[in-house]
Amino acid sequence: MGCDSEIKIRRLGLQAYETTWQAMRQFTEERQPHTPDEIWQLEHPSVFTLGISGHAEHILDAGPVPVVQSDRGGQVTYHGPGQVVLYVLLDLKRRQWGARRLVTALEQCVISYLAELGVSAIARQDAPGVYVDGAKIAALGLRVRRGGSYHGLAFNVHPDLSVFKRINPCGYAGMDVCSLTSLGIDQSWQQAADALTRTFLAEWARPSADAGKA
Repeated sequence: MGCDSEIKIRRLGLQAYETTWQAMRQFTEERQPHTPDEIWQLEHPSVFTLGISGHAEHILDAGPVPVVQSDRGGQVTYHGPGQVVLYVLLDLKRRQWGARRLVTALEQCVISYLAELGVSAIARQDAPGVYVDGAKIAALGLRVRRGGSYHGLAFNVHPDLSVFKRINPCGYAGMDVCSLTSLGIDQSWQQAADALTRTFLAEWARPSADAGKA
């Protein structure tokens, strides 16, 4: 399945969270059986978002950062400038994928990208996302409706990591968070966004039996 040509890549720049969320929901509600899949590359102004299982007590001190109750899976996370957000608007039913397969593909695309940069990273069964030496560099949150996915992946290129101290990231108190910059790696936002898109498309093209293989 030659998936690259079948997925439209939208480079949207800095976009408000709530506006983008509503646009994703509308896209998913209106999509038809032959609607092309899309990946949206963007970043958000600073915002904390609570997933459908999120608990407000994991926001320790929001300060000036707004809080939005979202419909994605997961707990609380932070989005802000310097973070690559990839939203994956995919017809999972058409591809015959489940949500777990998509989570695995998103995690593996990050692991593959970091490996290209000489960084060893892992996924964890108990806490979705990608970790470097125990510190989280990428967070995941998805919603599947009518067989279509939206929301997706947030990857730290050079955000202000101090803001993560205002929350228990993904519901875990004291969880360390890292970025490419904190690892001493110099990559532009667009370089990271394009590389993650490329490595995800490679995962999307794999037969299901090859899930998660490097």
